[in-house]
Amino acid sequence: MKIALIIENSQAAKSDTVFNALKTVTEPLGHTVHHYGMYTPEDKASLTYVMNGLLAGILLNSRAADFVVTGCGTGMGSMLACNAMPGVFCGLVIDPTDAFLFGQINDGNCLSMPYAKGFGWAAELNLQDCYRKLFEHERGVGYPKERAAIMAKNRGILKDLKAASCKDMLSVLKTVDQDLLKATVSGEKFQELFFPNCQDDAIAGHIRRVLGA
Repeated sequence: MKIALIIENSQAAKSDTVFNALKTVTEPLGHTVHHYGMYTPEDKASLTYVMNGLLAGILLNSRAADFVVTGCGTGMGSMLACNAMPGVFCGLVIDPTDAFLFGQINDGNCLSMPYAKGFGWAAELNLQDCYRKLFEHERGVGYPKERAAIMAKNRGILKDLKAASCKDMLSVLKTVDQDLLKATVSGEKFQELFFPNCQDDAIAGHIRRVLGA
């Protein structure tokens, strides 16, 4: 599985901490982590939590990533921005129980975490525990087990509801502010990571035009 990490500007100083915690857990499980930035607070390309959502939508809808890990100070802004995108189902994860239940019940493709609120002593251990509870277990199995069938049914209904209420991602990219889109995809390693992994030629083509690539 290709896991994309996105860090916004207010928490960029914690980029290495989050990246290392995610890699420590997921790489031994056979997953690959692609870090789309930010990498430091001094990066030329600055990502807001709104841009986190737009970037998550691009990566998941183009299948350049299978799962997105993001966040902000509280985790709520990034969660809201991600859930505004078609095909993105993002949960707010604060502790390992949240991570386990999100994976078992909601089986989403994106999580948002708080990297300021409650981010104190041994925060990197909480990150690792959250990632273990999510990625070490088969997702979508249901909890409690006797409610697995109705949970799976509700996930399907929610997916259909979102499809009915959202534009497709290419339409989003064409109608969103193009300066915002260009800033979102101007990260230091975006082109290096995105274009080799993107599986949607139309999305890739539009982004190439925006970047002048």
